[in-house]
Amino acid sequence: MKLKEDMNPMLLLLFHLMVWLYSSITFLPSFLLSLFSAPDGGRVSYGSEADRAKRAKARSVMGSPEGPYRDVSATKRLATALHPGVDTLDKVFEYAVKRFPQRDCLGTRELISEEDERQGNGKVFKKVILGEYRWMSYHEAQTAASQLGSGLAALGQKPKNNIAIFCETRAEWIIAAQACFMYNFPLATIYSTLGGPAIAHGLNETQVTHIITSRELLETRLKAILIEVPRLQHIIVVDSTPTSWPGYPRGITVHNMAAVQKLGARPENVACEREQPVPSDFAVIMYTSGSTGVPKGVMISHSNIIAGITGMAARIPNLCEEDTYIGYLPLAHVLELSAELVCVSHGCRIGYSSPLTLADQSTKIKKGSKGDTSVLQPTLMAAVPEIMDRIYKNVMTKVEEMSCLQRTLFTLAYNYKLEQLTKGNSTPLCDRLVFKKVRSLLGGRIRVLLSGGAPLSAATQRFMNVCFCCPVGQGYGLTETCGAGTICELWDYSTGRVGGPLPCSEIKLKDWTEGGYRCTDKPHPRGEILIGGPNVTMGYYKNKARKQDDFYVDDSGQRWFCTGDIGEIHRDGCLKIIDRKKDLVKLQAGEYVSLGKVEAMLKSCSLVDNICVYANSDENYVIGFLVPNQKQLLALAERSAIRGPLEELCNDKAMEELVLKVITEAALAAQLERFEIPRKICMSPEPWTPETGLVTDAFKLKRMELKTHYHDDIERMYGGK
Repeated sequence: MKLKEDMNPMLLLLFHLMVWLYSSITFLPSFLLSLFSAPDGGRVSYGSEADRAKRAKARSVMGSPEGPYRDVSATKRLATALHPGVDTLDKVFEYAVKRFPQRDCLGTRELISEEDERQGNGKVFKKVILGEYRWMSYHEAQTAASQLGSGLAALGQKPKNNIAIFCETRAEWIIAAQACFMYNFPLATIYSTLGGPAIAHGLNETQVTHIITSRELLETRLKAILIEVPRLQHIIVVDSTPTSWPGYPRGITVHNMAAVQKLGARPENVACEREQPVPSDFAVIMYTSGSTGVPKGVMISHSNIIAGITGMAARIPNLCEEDTYIGYLPLAHVLELSAELVCVSHGCRIGYSSPLTLADQSTKIKKGSKGDTSVLQPTLMAAVPEIMDRIYKNVMTKVEEMSCLQRTLFTLAYNYKLEQLTKGNSTPLCDRLVFKKVRSLLGGRIRVLLSGGAPLSAATQRFMNVCFCCPVGQGYGLTETCGAGTICELWDYSTGRVGGPLPCSEIKLKDWTEGGYRCTDKPHPRGEILIGGPNVTMGYYKNKARKQDDFYVDDSGQRWFCTGDIGEIHRDGCLKIIDRKKDLVKLQAGEYVSLGKVEAMLKSCSLVDNICVYANSDENYVIGFLVPNQKQLLALAERSAIRGPLEELCNDKAMEELVLKVITEAALAAQLERFEIPRKICMSPEPWTPETGLVTDAFKLKRMELKTHYHDDIERMYGGK
C-alpha cells in the first residue's frame, strides 16, 4: 500500500539522514513522556503490527469455531450500563448535568451572511459566511429539554404515545430527543431526505399526533403530504422565525419550539408530575433509510441504547469532558445518535455542522471563509466511508498537482510513516513538517476517527492513519443492534477488519451452504454473522412476520439478530466482513458475484467517485453504473485528445472504453475474477446524493431506485436495444 517511489537516490539518502538525526535526538524525551502519560499506568506497548495482531481481542466462550465470541473483558458477563443505577436515557443526561453543569454541551455557529453565487456553468449555489460557535451549557440544555417536554405534555402529548422528529442534524434535535426521553415519549425518527410516501408511511404507522421539524422541511417536504396524515394535530418548528403559520389544513396547529418551551415553563405545567421511563420502555422507533423498499421502524428500548453506547465508549481511550465532537451525520441514523449519546454521557461538547459546511473547501462555504472543522477543531469525529473516500481522493489529486520536489517529499514521508506505524512507532518530524497541512483540513486536533455504515477500503484507512495522524476505529453494527457490534481497537492498524465484539455484544457464525461459507472452513471459520446481547433491539414496529425471520431468543433468554452479512473470524477474535447474502447474484454460467465486494474493490480506483454493480441472472456478465471523478476523467480525456464538457464525456463511447480499461486494470490488480469485472459501464455526470434518491443518508446504494433510474441503460448494455 506504499506510494510509488521514483526519485533521486541522493534526495532519498538526505531524507533518511534527517529522520535518523531527529529520531536520535528526540528518542529519550519521547520515551519518558510516553511512559508517564500512558493510560494503562505506565505500560507502553512495543512490537510489530503482526505481534499485536496475535493478541486475543475475543474468544469463543464455548471453544467451538462458530462461537459465540466475546470480548476478552466480557467472557463471563456482557456490559449493560456505564454507571450503576443509570439505566434510562434521561438518567444518563441527568448524570452528565450533575458532573458538568457549566461545561459547554451543544454548539451552533452564528450565521453572518448568505448570498447566491453563480458558477461558470450557470448554476447558482447558496454560499454562507459563518461566525464563531455559540454554546449552551449542560445545565442550559437540560432546562431547555425539560421545558420542551413539559410544553409537549401541555399540548396533549401522552407518555408512551409516539412523537415524530423530522429534522436536520442540529442542537435542537438532541434537545427534543432528551425532552422525549425525560417524559417517556417514544421518538419516531425519520430521515430528512426521504420522499413524501416514505414520510407519510412512517407518520401513519406510528400514529403520531405531534411532530418536531424545521421550517425548511415543513415547507419543502412535509406541507405537501399533511393531507395524507389525518392524525397529525401539532407541528413544532425548531426555528425561531416566523412566529405565525397561516395556510395549514384545519385541525393542524403550527408552533415555534420557543413558544412550546415557554408554555412548559409555566408554574402549573412545571408542577405536573412526569411519568419517568423504565429500561424496557421504547426510547426510539428508528426508521431505516430505506435502501430496500419501504423503511422499517426498529423498536429500540432505553436499555438497548445504553448497552450499545457502553460498548462503544470502551473502544475510545481517555474519553472525557476535554473532548470536542463534530456532529454532521444524520441524527436519524443510529451511528450519529449513538456517537452523540456516548459524548453526552462523558461530558464532551458537541459542535454542529453539515456536509455542506464541514471544511473550508465545502460547497456552501464562501471562498476565503472558514469551514466548521477549522473553527471548532474537534478531537472526535464519525464518518461514513463515502466521505473519507472523497477526502482521500481530493488530497491525492492535490499531491499529483504538486511540484516534483513537494511530491517527492510527500511520498517519502508517507512511505516512511507507513513503515513506522506497522512497527508501533510515532513519526513527529513527518507529522509536523509534511502532514500538518493535511491534518488541518479537519481542524488539526482529531485524535479518534470512527468509521461505520459501510466497509472502508484499506487504501483510504491507511491514508487517514498516515495523513491525519490519528487512528481510524472501523466498526460494524446495524440499526437493529443500536449500531453496536464490533469496533477495532485504536492501536490495531490492520486493514480490512472491523475488530472484535464490543463488551456489550457477542457474535456467532451460521453456515450458509448456498454461498459456500461454513464454520468449519480453514484457515478461518466463515458464515452469516449473528449478533447477540442487550443491545439487540426489540424487532420491527408492526411487522411481526419480519421480526420472526430476523430476530430470535435463545434458551438462555439472549436476543439475537441475523444480519445477512457474511464474515470470518480471525485467530485473534477480530471479524472481517467478506460478503452479503442479499448482494449475491448467480450468473447464467453458474458463477456467484458479490456486488458489494466488487464495488468496494473498484472504489479504490482514483477514477471512481461512486459505483453500482449490476448483474442479471439471465446474462453471463456484469455491468456497472459509475459516477466518475471529474478531475480524473477530464485528465484522462485530455491525454486521449478527447474534447468536450463533462456531460458529453460521460456519454462518449470512446471515453466509456477508456474508463472501462482503467477499471479493469484496477479490478485485476485487486485480484477480482474476470467474471466479476463489469464488461460494460454507464457514466453519470451528476453525483449520487441523498437528495437524488439514489443513495441513503448514510450514502448506501438504493439498488432498486438505481435499477429503475438506469432501466434504459441496463437494456442497452445487455443488448436489448
